[in-house]
Amino acid sequence: MKIGSLFSGYGGLDLAVSKLTGADVAWHCEWEAAPSQILEAHFPGVPNYRDVSKVDFTQVEPVDILTGGFPCQDLSLAGKRAGLQDGTRSGLWSEFYRAIQEIKPKLVIIENVRGLLSAKANNGMEYTDEVLGTLNGKPALRAIGAVLGDLADIGYDARWSGVRASDAGAPHQRFRVFILAYPNNYRLQRWHSRSQERWQSADRYDS
Repeated sequence: MKIGSLFSGYGGLDLAVSKLTGADVAWHCEWEAAPSQILEAHFPGVPNYRDVSKVDFTQVEPVDILTGGFPCQDLSLAGKRAGLQDGTRSGLWSEFYRAIQEIKPKLVIIENVRGLLSAKANNGMEYTDEVLGTLNGKPALRAIGAVLGDLADIGYDARWSGVRASDAGAPHQRFRVFILAYPNNYRLQRWHSRSQERWQSADRYDS
C-alpha cells in the first residue's frame, strides 16, 4: 500500500501511519523549507510537491491512504480563532478535501488541534437559522462539523477521537484530534483488527 501526505510537516504522522499499516510513503506536500529538508533527509527519493494548491492529484502516483494535518493557526486556542473559513490558513482544508475527491483513497487520516472541536466554520450552512440556528448567540456549526460534513458529501464515513501526548508517555498534554475516514461502502474490519487496542485506549476521549 502507498501513503500520500499533505501538510506533511516533518513527517511524524506519516511515520506513525506507515508503522501501523505497513504502507510506504509515495509523496509529500509540504510548503515550508525547514521541514522539507527534514523530509528529504528521512524520506530520500520521495517527491515533495510543496504547494498543495497547485497539485493535480489525478496525475500523481495513486495512493491507498491519505494523511495530513491541515494548518491549525486559525483553529488553535493560541491563535485569533478566525475559524475554518475561506482566506484563512486553516481554510486550506479545502485543498485536503479536493485531494480526497481526486484521489479517492481507501483511508484518510486527519490530525489537528483541539480547537477543531470548537472553532467556527463557514460553509454556507451555519447562518441559516432554520437549519442549525445558533448556540449561545453564535453559529452552531463548528470546524469539525464542517470537515465531517464535507467528508459525508463525497461519500466518506468517519470516526474521530481526541488523544493526548501523555497517553503515549510524553510529559505534557498536547491534545490532538484524529479523524479516520473511509468510503461508506468500505469495511474497516481489517484495519480495526490491527489497531483495535490503540483505538480502544482512546475511547474515553471520543468527541
